[in-house]
Amino acid sequence: MDGKVIVVTGALGALGSVVVDQALARGARVASVDHAPTQVPATSNQLELGGVDLTDAAAAKKAIAAAASHFGKLDALINIAGGFAYETVVEGDPKTWQRMYALNVTTALNASRAAIPYLTASGAGRIVNIGALGALQAGAGMGAYAASKAGVHRLTEALAAEHKGKITVNAVLPSIIDTSANRASMPKSDFSKWVTPQELADVILFLASDAASGVTGALLPVSGRV
Repeated sequence: MDGKVIVVTGALGALGSVVVDQALARGARVASVDHAPTQVPATSNQLELGGVDLTDAAAAKKAIAAAASHFGKLDALINIAGGFAYETVVEGDPKTWQRMYALNVTTALNASRAAIPYLTASGAGRIVNIGALGALQAGAGMGAYAASKAGVHRLTEALAAEHKGKITVNAVLPSIIDTSANRASMPKSDFSKWVTPQELADVILFLASDAASGVTGALLPVSGRV
């Protein structure tokens, strides 16, 4: 990753923060984009852009442009920003479906559209999205979330086909990520079977690297031991 310039959305979250730390440790320069506010001063290796609503196309474009301006280029976009909801179809709120689409699909769409001109100019542009194994077959209470993540899968495939030979576009499909929030919501589960943020970050950063130049349009399961 030495010398690569990477934008990570959802960068202040449980997975995003690990991806940022690992990318920096491997020599990348990183722009961290998140909805949460931040006041961390910019350095030559890191730029934090907080308070960014990626469901707003103009806000996404402004953030991506700021990252490219700060570092002088952009080589990879890692779309981690998203959300989760668990509710049944009949008893749930139809607005949840709209919210899941906005948080999971629209954020990735807006960031990708904004980044593509810079990634094309890179000559080795990469987009890595976060899908979900649970979107391959939705379980009870997973309808809205699975539908939105299935949208991420189709977005990944469409972008890969449209930019073949110019940008690689792939998605990782985790099972349950071992985070404190997931442990709190499922306290009786066997956490040792879940995929760790570190394990997922390793795969994400591989897909963002030069070593993955021959991989595009892939939906890569990262299931841990589930």
